Order: sequence, then C-alpha cells, then structure tokens
Amino acid sequence: MNALSRNDRAAWLMGPSFKCLATPEESRGPAWRLVLLGPPGVGKGTQAELISACLGTCHLSTGDVFRAACRRCGGKETPAMAAALEFMRRGDLVPDDIVWEAVRERVGCLHCHGGFILDGFPRTLSQAESLQHLLEEERLPLHAVIRYSLPLEEIVARLSGRRTCEACKAIFHISTHPPQKENKCDHCGGKLCQREDDRPESIAVRMEAYKNSTAPLIQFYQNLGLLTVVQATGSPEQILERTLAALKIETPLITE
Repeated sequence: MNALSRNDRAAWLMGPSFKCLATPEESRGPAWRLVLLGPPGVGKGTQAELISACLGTCHLSTGDVFRAACRRCGGKETPAMAAALEFMRRGDLVPDDIVWEAVRERVGCLHCHGGFILDGFPRTLSQAESLQHLLEEERLPLHAVIRYSLPLEEIVARLSGRRTCEACKAIFHISTHPPQKENKCDHCGGKLCQREDDRPESIAVRMEAYKNSTAPLIQFYQNLGLLTVVQATGSPEQILERTLAALKIETPLITE
C-alpha cells in the first residue's frame, strides 16, 4: 500500500474540521517539505504524486481543493471556499487572496508528519512571501523548491491534448490520461471540453503571462537558496529520477 492510499487528505480537500486517515507512525526518512513550480502542462501534478509515493509526503494541490469543493453537494463551506466557488461558478479564476486564505485555513496540513508537497501554490511573489512568513511562524522550513523546465513546443503538445470537465474541472488528456468513456468525466460524468486557453494559439500568450508573473517568484526562492531546476523532458519516471537526484535521494522508498 503506498502513501497516497494511506492518507486520504481529508483535512486538505474537505477543510480543517475534517481529519485525515492516519499515516504510519514509523518514519520512512526525512519529512520533506517541497514546493513544485513550472508552467501549465509541465507535469507538476504527476511528479507530485510520484514523489509522494516515494517519500511518504502528502500531496497538497490547490487545484484538488477547488475541484473537490465543486464535486461536493451541500455541507457548510468556509468563507474562503464559499467565495472561491462563486468565482468558479462564473467561470472566473479564483483571486490570489482567496487562494491564500484557503491555504492558510489548512495550516494544520503543513504539519503532516510525513511532510508535504505544495503543487500549484504559490503562483505569485505575494503568495510566496505570505507562505514564507507562515512557515517561519510555524517553524516549518522548506527543504527545496523544484522548478520544472520544458521547451515551449512540448508544452503546446501537452496542453492542446488536455480536456477539462465542465462540471467538476477534473483534467484528462486524450493520449496520456484519457477518460474511460469518450468525452465524459470519470468522476462526475460531466462533459469534457477543450478550454480556450488550451488551444495552441492561446498557449504562447499563457506562457508569456506565466513568465511575467513567476519571474519574481523564481528569483525570490533563488535568493533564499532553495531553487533547483529539473528538466521535465522524457517519461514521468525519468523526470522523477532527475528530481530525486536533485534532492540527493539515491533510492526511491516505495512500499507495496
């Protein structure tokens, strides 16, 4: 049984009033605290899952938080999540300050004894500074910030094949992660569509916007001595091998 099946991330996905399934008390090594950076389509989510399975860390994705909130029916939402859902129902991006509030109210997840991998957050310098202050207050220093790099032509190929559920926003790919039924979401049965900004003509614009918004963020972590660049070409397993080498981890600690 791997780390992901032992920890259902209930407190992260459902909110701080929920409790995760217990993870094993015995240590599998250092409790790694990592941030993953990289443009859309670079494969951060896949790498987060693989690293989590290897190291026993908890995968904390802000995208998963909002997709889980969309799938839920009823139940009391925190103010941050209620505000986020309003933006999502209108098809708008969730503003940075609301994303930050959703993370901050889940501060207990940052104390997970297996460590954590933040995927999709922070996205801006302001969020990075806020996160750094919070981690200092909680005495939870980051071990590393992994920046995944990929040529633009490969990003175009990955993103142009991506399909998103209109209802719950789950993401699939027509070649690498197809749905079980064509054009139908595996999670909620909703219709899958290609987002306007996943069309090839839109991707170059997105990449320029990403570069402009994250350049200060990258410099911020470089100044802290935390930034490590990993090439995201090749198979997920090859990228994982490079990531572990960058962290100076020789052997993946995968359990069955």
